Amino acid sequence: MFQRIKQLRQAGVVGINARNNRYVMPHNPRALYALVDDKIKTKQLAQSVGIAVPELYGLIRSVGESGNLDTLLQDRHTFVIKPAHGSGGNGILVISGRRRNTFFKHDGTIIDIYRLRHHIENILGGVYSLGGQPDQAIIEYRVKFDPVFNSISYHGVPDIRVLVYRGIPGMAMLRLPTKRSDGRANLHQGAVGVGISLKTGMTTLAVCDNRRIDEHPDFGHTLVGLAIPGWENLLLLATRCYELAPLGYLGVDIVLDAKLGPLLLEMNARPGLSIQIANGQGLQPRLDAIDEHCAQSQLFESAEQRAKLAATLFA
Repeated sequence: MFQRIKQLRQAGVVGINARNNRYVMPHNPRALYALVDDKIKTKQLAQSVGIAVPELYGLIRSVGESGNLDTLLQDRHTFVIKPAHGSGGNGILVISGRRRNTFFKHDGTIIDIYRLRHHIENILGGVYSLGGQPDQAIIEYRVKFDPVFNSISYHGVPDIRVLVYRGIPGMAMLRLPTKRSDGRANLHQGAVGVGISLKTGMTTLAVCDNRRIDEHPDFGHTLVGLAIPGWENLLLLATRCYELAPLGYLGVDIVLDAKLGPLLLEMNARPGLSIQIANGQGLQPRLDAIDEHCAQSQLFESAEQRAKLAATLFA
């Protein structure tokens, strides 16, 4: 076991303890966590500086307000319900169709208005929230993902995670839903992680269940060599998020909508480490390179400069 740990360290792999002690605690003031842990605050911050987010249709704060769900939904046929303080994709309900008061989930499952209310009441009760605290239910626009992902995403919406360290992107990956993950883009639930070159926006390698793969497990389509549309703009959006919430170790999740382009989905003050597996390399050398640059740089750099720097430093 100790030999394996030594090998991982030599490969520059950052573990949970190192992440927390070297990066999260020194660079992420607790007072700023509320800016990213609360998805409503994240939306408001982003909109205040012109960063696009999925449109908010409504916010339910109490069981009493859930009784007005009919009015709130009106004639909306597609939408997403999620907890304001949720994590790991838990509690997210995607509605992809409707016939009167009958609703269809992304997998074709039929639910009625009463089950929608029940789900919302679970959200309010803290079933899906961080720490099990009482929560709020968000109803928002359902992203219609870019056609480039049609053949490599099972039902759900793929997203792109960018790790931003001290305001500079350090690594990125594409997360693709699978049948096993029930249409969710969460790697621990069986989704596919695909490394992305910061320089080119091309996918480099793919993993599922910590094993390297070449093709999507459900469709058989290749996952390497795919160009992410509008990569420079997407990388810049992730970089700008450091101004929204100046956390030194920040995970930025972005979705690509077919009509609206890049949308900020959420930010994370404690981003996981599976991004290293998806890229086939450890984070440590990249974080060290950013530390070295920050130590030498005497001028405040714009988001545009920092995004270009990342593309220069890291392939």
